[in-house]
Amino acid sequence: MRNSHNMSSYRTHMQIIGDILLTTRDNTPDEQGASITYLIRKANISHGRISKILNNLVAQGLLEQSNSSGACKYKISHVGREFLQAYNTFNKFADGYGLTI
Repeated sequence: MRNSHNMSSYRTHMQIIGDILLTTRDNTPDEQGASITYLIRKANISHGRISKILNNLVAQGLLEQSNSSGACKYKISHVGREFLQAYNTFNKFADGYGLTI
């Protein structure tokens, strides 16, 4: 029973990461990137949870963080683009087998 719970929370986490990367690639309000408030609205998760995820994505090099007029902005990096492409490819592959990632 515990394994299926782990898988579902992992899946949710991956989907959130996918959403954040997609938003920072396709839907940033300006060229500086997306603010945390904007990303919270788009990803629909709490501030506490998203800031941990954003810190991890920056640390792993998938997102670039910049300061614009005192606010942190986030943009997808080159590595983030490659990760998102691989993630989307794998998602389609999994869908073909009726799996949810």
